[in-house]
Amino acid sequence: MNNLVREARFSPAVKKYFLWLPVFGMFISIIGIPLAIVWLLGPGQYFARRYFDSLHCELTESKLKFTKGVLVRVDKTIPLENIQDLTFIEGPILKMFGLSILKIETAGHGGSHTADMRLIGIEGASEFRNVVLEQRDRNKSLALSPNHSGQSEEMLQVLKEIRDVLKDIRGEQNT
Repeated sequence: MNNLVREARFSPAVKKYFLWLPVFGMFISIIGIPLAIVWLLGPGQYFARRYFDSLHCELTESKLKFTKGVLVRVDKTIPLENIQDLTFIEGPILKMFGLSILKIETAGHGGSHTADMRLIGIEGASEFRNVVLEQRDRNKSLALSPNHSGQSEEMLQVLKEIRDVLKDIRGEQNT
């Protein structure tokens, strides 16, 4: 049950976003202006390109897989049944680059306000969000259907056997 459903494509504008985002931070402090110039002329373009090249996200029938990183590589897999919320975010800086963030939160996240996964720059992010939610809901309905590969019948049989064993144990304790 790991057939590919959809592979996300990332906008090339992600490179510009990750090139210029540190520059905005550096310009806030006057001291950072020389560092911003060095960043733009040297390592910034290299790291932005490498980061963009490392981005990969795919939706399978049962999981959402995401890979990113240059210095630190992150490979994250989230089972679809654990996904609680997918939030679509567009802020002024993101809009400037024509990007958005798809923030994914899972069950049991502990109440923190951070996302389990943040996908920046997916082309057609709202459509990708809908496809993920549809696949999650499809999996839930398949799991609830009584004849899904005979699993429900097998589970019922196992539960009956457990019940019978418990009755036998109770009967032994009463004698």
